[in-house]
Amino acid sequence: MVRMDEGLEGPLGRKSAAALAAQLGLHTIADLLRHYPRRYADQGQLTPIAGLTPGEDVTVVAEVRSCTSRRMQRKNGTIQNAKIWDGTRELDLTFFNQRHLPTVLTPGRQALFAGKVTIYRSTLQLTHPSFQLLDGDSDRAAAKLAEFSRPLIPVYPATKDLPSWTIQLCVRQVFDVLDDPEDPLPASLRAQHRLPALGAALRAVHRSDDRSEIAVAQHRLKWDEAMAVQLTLARRRREAGQRPAPACPRRDGGLAAAFDAALPFTLTGGQRQVGELLATELAGEHPVNRLLQGEVGSGKTVVALRAMLQVVDAGRQAVLLAPTEVLAAQHARSLRAMLGDHGRADELGSAEQTTRIALLTGSLPAKARKQALLDAASGAAGIVVGTHALIQDRVSFADLGLVVVDEQHRFGVEQRDALRGRAADGTSPHVLVMTATPIPRTVAMTVYGDLEVSALRELPQGRSSISTTVVPVGEKPGWLDRAWRRITEEVAAGRQAYVVCPRIGDEDAATGDSSSDGDASGGEDGTRAPLAVLDLLPQLAEGPLAGLRLGVLHGRLPGEEKDATMRSFADGGIDVLVATTVVEVGVDVPNATVMVIMDAQRFGISQLHQLRGRVGRGVHPGLCLLVTDSPEGTVTRERLDAVAGTNDGFELARLDLELRREGDVLGAMQSGRRSALKLLSLLQDEGLIGQARDAAQQVVEADPELTGHPGLARLAADLLDEERAQFLDKV
Repeated sequence: MVRMDEGLEGPLGRKSAAALAAQLGLHTIADLLRHYPRRYADQGQLTPIAGLTPGEDVTVVAEVRSCTSRRMQRKNGTIQNAKIWDGTRELDLTFFNQRHLPTVLTPGRQALFAGKVTIYRSTLQLTHPSFQLLDGDSDRAAAKLAEFSRPLIPVYPATKDLPSWTIQLCVRQVFDVLDDPEDPLPASLRAQHRLPALGAALRAVHRSDDRSEIAVAQHRLKWDEAMAVQLTLARRRREAGQRPAPACPRRDGGLAAAFDAALPFTLTGGQRQVGELLATELAGEHPVNRLLQGEVGSGKTVVALRAMLQVVDAGRQAVLLAPTEVLAAQHARSLRAMLGDHGRADELGSAEQTTRIALLTGSLPAKARKQALLDAASGAAGIVVGTHALIQDRVSFADLGLVVVDEQHRFGVEQRDALRGRAADGTSPHVLVMTATPIPRTVAMTVYGDLEVSALRELPQGRSSISTTVVPVGEKPGWLDRAWRRITEEVAAGRQAYVVCPRIGDEDAATGDSSSDGDASGGEDGTRAPLAVLDLLPQLAEGPLAGLRLGVLHGRLPGEEKDATMRSFADGGIDVLVATTVVEVGVDVPNATVMVIMDAQRFGISQLHQLRGRVGRGVHPGLCLLVTDSPEGTVTRERLDAVAGTNDGFELARLDLELRREGDVLGAMQSGRRSALKLLSLLQDEGLIGQARDAAQQVVEADPELTGHPGLARLAADLLDEERAQFLDKV
């Protein structure tokens, strides 16, 4: 891999190489060439000043005659006026608040000036034009003049101290001194999809003056990005299927059949369809590796439980892994409630077909933890529910057949693999991962590409409607008072409510469960700290919610206290639960009808949709109030309006992706690294991604280690480093 300072020569090269590395993280020539223009400016040929026309975007080369600075008369700030001359006539330039310019644009200096021609007081001028000094070494000045007189000028992602045209000059210098790189894509693949060679594509995307040629080059470079991701995922799918899974065939008259017969409701069509698919897959020895996504309240837990019962019927165990102790305890209660007498093995009055459910979390008392470990190791518990505590080395299972991971985005590949290794006889347990955050198909192909995907879109009968309203406290402060009265009215009618805050309190920044989708740490301008549970609770208790029974729930509470609080809320002992996002997923209290989300602008779309799903789970309609001080017309306000405008989680998931930078999906924000996706659009390039997936699958089936495809191996390593590859399993 060629270092930057080996491809950029001279003083400009050495200085630019250091700046590219420090400011943009571009350390090699490959990094620089993969730093693509974000757009192309139609600068036009150099235009004589005498031929300028108002409204044109022009580039002129001229000599500075004067440059002065003065204070504005009617407002704060300074104004700079310059006059330039190109041998035909003078042209005025106007800048604002650039007091240093008279020391830069000194009389006699030659420079390129680019901008839109305007008229001020009957005189042509350029307002705040970009400029590039051309004087100095005559050869270098001539090279710059030629470079910036091209019809299309590439505009690069840049920084204040590293402008786009410096990057442009560096790229040109690289192409002048280095040969084209070796192409990683096989010639047969390029021919099949009519893709140009890599060298030609790189030159075109950086240097072409033909927009159609640039589009062809961008299409080719998107293929590189798509193949890098899909090769990694295809290899991961193959590795997952190498070890056989324990066959868990259906058993007539077993626990699963008894559970189905006792169901007090009718399964939706989607639940039946996915359930039949899972039942067939579990019966075989090829490991199930499936993602089940579905709307909030679509009944994923019932689907997972039916699969777990089939595994128990086969004499094996199932594990349900939850991201938080609150959710793990909630799952254990829900499973026991759904199973009824069938979930009380060895207890007086239990049914004929039974199993035991064990709960294992880090904060269990010693005696309860010891019993849970014994039940898991001996096989007495057919279903074990827990948190990360299940992954510890000392937790063993008698015969693990299925791992169910709830809210997959909270876990990493190493955590899944830790449980995969607990199966008996060298087998690998089946894996079912679930998420209530719907995922657009192209994201599923790219991010969850090592998993087969099933979706539940239909909500079970009996789910009530949820209405959502934005409460703009900046514009209508009285609306917040009405929100508190609305809670009081619901409680008076015998119902309950949630109030969610971004932070716990008593700390400067959000921690643990109080973080949210990258938005919980700052607001519209970041000037005010997010609202905190521990600050708001006494204000509500002494003010608008005085007299109501208030409870508090957050991640820093001891496990027993969290569980006791949730039990009290579920049993109706608490009217209003003031909490962080620990209630985001899995919490099921049908009597709760109001969800008030404070500082709603600090949460992402998917998280708001998840929180909203905590209400409307019973016979009464739900109400979600998004409290915000974001002004109308801002991006964050538009996001809240979108959530209020639809309850369709799949539509919101697509909108969420549109509002994010594409590369964030692969973890650029989380890892602090440059994004692996620069051109590929997960929304617009669905066809290309599908083709790359098929091509990658064929390559890996024929050459699993890519020994015969060293170029493809390098492509995956260069565009998708180990940190990003691991992140694919964490989103």
